[in-house]
Amino acid sequence: MCLIVAAWRAHPGYPLIVAANRDEHFPRPTAPAHWWPDTPEVFAGRDLVARGTWLGVTRCGRFAALTNYRDPRLRRADAPSRGLLVRECLESHRPADEALHGIAARSPEYAPFNLLAADANGFGIHESATATTRMLEPGIHALSNHLLGTPWPKLRQAKTRFEAALQAPEHEDDFLRLLRDDTPAADADLPETGVGMEWERLLSSVFVRAPGYGTRSSTLLRMRADDTVDFIEWSWDAAGQPAGEVRERFALA
Repeated sequence: MCLIVAAWRAHPGYPLIVAANRDEHFPRPTAPAHWWPDTPEVFAGRDLVARGTWLGVTRCGRFAALTNYRDPRLRRADAPSRGLLVRECLESHRPADEALHGIAARSPEYAPFNLLAADANGFGIHESATATTRMLEPGIHALSNHLLGTPWPKLRQAKTRFEAALQAPEHEDDFLRLLRDDTPAADADLPETGVGMEWERLLSSVFVRAPGYGTRSSTLLRMRADDTVDFIEWSWDAAGQPAGEVRERFALA
């Protein structure tokens, strides 16, 4: 993932709501969200190269998602896929905080990342760039390719629109509009992450359009207080046009 906004215990009818965009190279083979045949309790999209995922949920209500930490100086071509960490977290039967701490002990083996994990009792994050693991307070949390809450323009914009959408969370169109916003930030507001000005511009919008790379899917996950889960995944082609849609509603085990 490259942008995640999550409301943790911030709405009485929805313990967790997540709106997220996955940015990736378009040639990389990917399966849309589905119940995994080899791990039947997991519902997630799947990277068909390394067999991991970027975001998923389980029948018992465990959630996990990951963003890369953008710093070209820290790239590691020999590192294992970070999507395997999301898979590990979803398949774990330990509490979310214990699962995060277990992964944190091995995070130096991977290129930098941020891993979010939640279960019925807690919502937490491991930021490998700072070797920090912590549980989060109820509220709205926004994450992109830096540390949690870093005030990049697209994060500020997405969080503001997410807060507005949270007033009527049953209306999915408000969340979809925020995830589809491809307005770039002004040059004066661009972060400096080491990728050059042209790419800073291309990556500065919530919905990314770039040569051979961009937002390939958008996800809306809503866990309800009545123990039902709504999962919607919209897929996009290289031109940013609709390429598929998955909808799943299930009761928590």
